[in-house]
Amino acid sequence: MGANVTFANLEALAAHLRTELQKKKFVLLYAYNGTGKTRLSMAFKDIGKKSASRDTLYFNAFTEDLFTWDNDLEGDSARVLKMNAASRFFAGLESLEMENRIRPFLHRYADFDFSIDYSDWSIRFSRNVQVGDSTQTIDNIKVSRGEENLFIWCFFLAIVQLAMDGDEAYRWVKYIYIDDPISSLDEHNAITVGNHLAQFMRRKDHAIKTVISSHHTLFFNVLWNELWGIDRNKFSPHFLSCTRNAGEYQLAHTGDTPFFHHLALLQELWQAKESGQIYTHHFNALRSLLEKASIFHGYKKFTVCIKQQDDDTDGTLYGRIVNILSHGNYSFYDPVEMLPENKVHFEKLLTDFLNFFPFNSELTPKPEQESTP
Repeated sequence: MGANVTFANLEALAAHLRTELQKKKFVLLYAYNGTGKTRLSMAFKDIGKKSASRDTLYFNAFTEDLFTWDNDLEGDSARVLKMNAASRFFAGLESLEMENRIRPFLHRYADFDFSIDYSDWSIRFSRNVQVGDSTQTIDNIKVSRGEENLFIWCFFLAIVQLAMDGDEAYRWVKYIYIDDPISSLDEHNAITVGNHLAQFMRRKDHAIKTVISSHHTLFFNVLWNELWGIDRNKFSPHFLSCTRNAGEYQLAHTGDTPFFHHLALLQELWQAKESGQIYTHHFNALRSLLEKASIFHGYKKFTVCIKQQDDDTDGTLYGRIVNILSHGNYSFYDPVEMLPENKVHFEKLLTDFLNFFPFNSELTPKPEQESTP
């Protein structure tokens, strides 16, 4: 998909991804936090539930919520991680020797061990520590938040492996949807998890299709390079953005480095200008763009990025306008439309900025050049 494609809502976007997966094996999405990645994963899953049975095994924030801590506040000793036994995510796991399936994944990242008690659907953690010349095992420890996330991730990978192996309990899986599995990991683990995930998913002995979405640039970069190297004809990477005014979503094909924030913001501001629905918070965003551009070019003041006018050669007037209109307490959640005269200032500043700086016309709006007499 070369050109940008716009969707009216997440349901339409989710349906498009399913259509795309008829020809592709992997779809990789990069999107900023707040774009709607998690909601998109649920919309994708819900389409599958409309048929006779579900078809999507997914990992997102809701998956992590299936695990909760019981910290034994009274005894302060038997700390366990509880599984939500009512969830179909855990259906049939008692007979599948999950400990032996999870450990090979977990030992890639962590040095603690665990045991699962299906009688009360709890998980207990332990760690071996060196005490003098001997090793002691400390039971019922509470692992860190990052270690907990890694454990849940490895739990999920073990289930994915069951689906890939065609286990009877998971033969319903046609799609795997993974949303931001490394939100709380450091850069090293982002690379490690991304590399391992790509190597794991590239198995060719199964027909399951996969969607992976993330806001983490490094994680996205690792996956892009790994999946691109497998079979670029079966791989479709996109940048996902949304417009706050229209509530629409846009997919754009992207390389290993997704669009920078200022390019996506330029698109949004231009769409606001074109629609005439320009709100006060848009001046805040415009000022942010001017500041980023001036810093990149080594200047201390954003006013150097404002086109000089014949009657205002140092940009003082428009500099003051930006200063005044970008310092209000404007909210995205309670937007106030600009006054007509301020809309004129905004449109001129944005158009001049795009004409003044030679952005790639394939990635950003291209205003019409003013005709010269």
